[in-house]
Amino acid sequence: MTQEEFKELFDAHFDAIRNYVYYRSGDPELATDIAQDTFMRLWEKKYLVKPDNIKGLLYKMASDLFVSSYRRHKLAVNFSIKQHHNSRNQEESPEAQLQYKELEKRYETALRRMPEKQRTVFLMSRMDELKYHEIAASLGLSVKAVEKRMKNALAFLKKTMEN
Repeated sequence: MTQEEFKELFDAHFDAIRNYVYYRSGDPELATDIAQDTFMRLWEKKYLVKPDNIKGLLYKMASDLFVSSYRRHKLAVNFSIKQHHNSRNQEESPEAQLQYKELEKRYETALRRMPEKQRTVFLMSRMDELKYHEIAASLGLSVKAVEKRMKNALAFLKKTMEN
């Protein structure tokens, strides 16, 4: 891959990769950083890359980088949540605290167990407040596929939260 070919590839796909990560993370700065890292890694491995499925490779690399970043960030968030709960525990009754913790635990467990494709659509809809057609465009799916994933995600949450 020559420098000119790489530049054309970058210009053609950077925005799409950044948007894909943004819709998964909701953080525009993180999305830009991961998109840049994706293209840096592609440049580093330019001799090993086959040009026939470069778009799929870019999305896979971005997804892997996002997952790694998410895992690191999750540790920090969990620490912050524990600190917040400790300060909140002093204000609420023990029964209310216990009910909240149980509900939160069931919700987090349900999200973890939910298939990634459903979870992505669910979080893009609920957290990013995107419409189905926007989700479909960013993930390269039909609106019907997004509707089906959302229906399955809601059914999964309902079933899991009831148990």
